[in-house]
Amino acid sequence: MSKSENKIGVVQLTIITIVNMMGSGIIMLPTQLAQVGTISVLSWLVTAAGSTALAFAFAKCGMFSKKSGGMGGYAEYAFGRSGNFMANYTYAVSLLIANVAIAISAVGYAAVLLEVNLSPMAICLATIGVLWLATVANFGGARITGRVSSVTVWGIILPVIGVSLIGWFWFDIDLYKGAWNPHDMPFFKALGGSIAMTLWAFLGLESACANSEAVDNPEKNVPIAVMGGTLGAALIYIVSTNVIAGIVPNAELASSNAPFGLAFAQMFNPVVGKIVMACAIISCTGSLLGWQFTIAQVFKASADEGFFPKVFAKVSKADAPIWGMTIIVSIQTLLSLMTISPSLSKQFEALVNLAVVTNIVPYILSMAALGVMQKQLKVPANKARVANVIAVIGALYSFYALYSSGETAVMLGAIATFFGWTIYGVISNKTPGVEIKAA
Repeated sequence: MSKSENKIGVVQLTIITIVNMMGSGIIMLPTQLAQVGTISVLSWLVTAAGSTALAFAFAKCGMFSKKSGGMGGYAEYAFGRSGNFMANYTYAVSLLIANVAIAISAVGYAAVLLEVNLSPMAICLATIGVLWLATVANFGGARITGRVSSVTVWGIILPVIGVSLIGWFWFDIDLYKGAWNPHDMPFFKALGGSIAMTLWAFLGLESACANSEAVDNPEKNVPIAVMGGTLGAALIYIVSTNVIAGIVPNAELASSNAPFGLAFAQMFNPVVGKIVMACAIISCTGSLLGWQFTIAQVFKASADEGFFPKVFAKVSKADAPIWGMTIIVSIQTLLSLMTISPSLSKQFEALVNLAVVTNIVPYILSMAALGVMQKQLKVPANKARVANVIAVIGALYSFYALYSSGETAVMLGAIATFFGWTIYGVISNKTPGVEIKAA
């Protein structure tokens, strides 16, 4: 058997890319977008274009970079070890926040499924309970976690694809038109009002090019698969959220804590809606199980590099970073308490905006580093030029998404980032391998 026969082809990689991006991130989006109106389809188009530019640039970074550490390794080409730290630190913070949003999504669907009304404090406590449950379940190691997550993710992907394909039989064009701009927002405010939410659905696009070694003809197939996967996910996102807007009245959709369950209840009957809700809860829980372990591994890898405190590098006999997991979920507990809001959707929105802001920092660092990376590795100018132009487009979109995330999210994200510089200053003073060298 030839080596190429053991490699992943472009079609397989494209499918993997779509599945990696989809999952628990979409299950609350119809509710959030309904609060702006169906004009949010324009935000989807802007984000699809921006995410495709980011995906292409990340594919190039993944092929050219000779440094380990993902986005941290990319950033190091232009910004040195401090850039590596900041990319990994803000990415880790973003994942930490995003998991709280995933837990809230599971709580929202569970509340509707069980037909209970939860107060803001009850939502917060339930969210904390889900986070601790997912964390403790990981104390035994990663063997089961990966398998569970790979299966449960289909609990939401299948309903999303299903509503995209068959939802048109229940689609009411007049209902859709009536929800175009229900609050009469100015055009650019309406456009920007959904940018952070739509980018939330694409977070993780940078991970699609992480295993280029396992791909047949990676220089050609990785960019094709990453861009194709991003566009494929964009198509599914746009179709599913917009077809639901033509099935469920805007006011009902905007106030729902389980929009996909509500849509299937409208299409068929309440029993089918509850089945979809149950599948979404399973998907969220499985996703959270995997991501809680992933965050701990991200912190552990950074601790091994000397970037984070050594406590995050300690592992149990099952090779699980239990101390790190406990610290992380404790921080998430405080974050859940700090973001208590009048409604579940408001708390979800606040967390998503903050997760997007902190995740944009490593995106911008990576986009800025691509040109330096290609120059250092002596990539021919004609090949480098196209990638550099697309990286600039990706960076411009990132800044627009940052601006659209709102003052509060940007302020809190800035505080988190500045706190990171403080941590780096302390660690670099103690760890010789992380010292800042004078020019």
